[in-house]
Amino acid sequence: MKKLMFLFVATMLAVSVQAQEKKAAITFDSDVVDYGEVEYGGDGVRKFTFTNTGDDVLIVARVYSTCGCTIPKKPESPIQPGEKGEIEVKYDTKRPGPIRKTITVYSNASEVPYSLKIKGVVKPEAGE
Repeated sequence: MKKLMFLFVATMLAVSVQAQEKKAAITFDSDVVDYGEVEYGGDGVRKFTFTNTGDDVLIVARVYSTCGCTIPKKPESPIQPGEKGEIEVKYDTKRPGPIRKTITVYSNASEVPYSLKIKGVVKPEAGE
């Protein structure tokens, strides 16, 4: 019985060590996108570029923003180690004024979500 228990514990340790060896890691080129001054109704699409700097496949499971005026789009396919990916963000530029929003990224790279920021200013509509 002792041999069986020892074999079980040894197997579990080996599996846990092997599972810890490979891990995805997400590294963004920048965690802030500055729109600068944007024309009212102008192009509100920007991209966050990242690299999988880990040694396992990176899966971006979920991406969401703090309000409905900002629509993020996650990559459709997994990102292999060493490859680059993009998270596209579309801001509604028919809302004049400052832009200060947070995009939250959930992936298998970390149990803690990663926060990205967009900032800038949408100019008032022409004629105002």
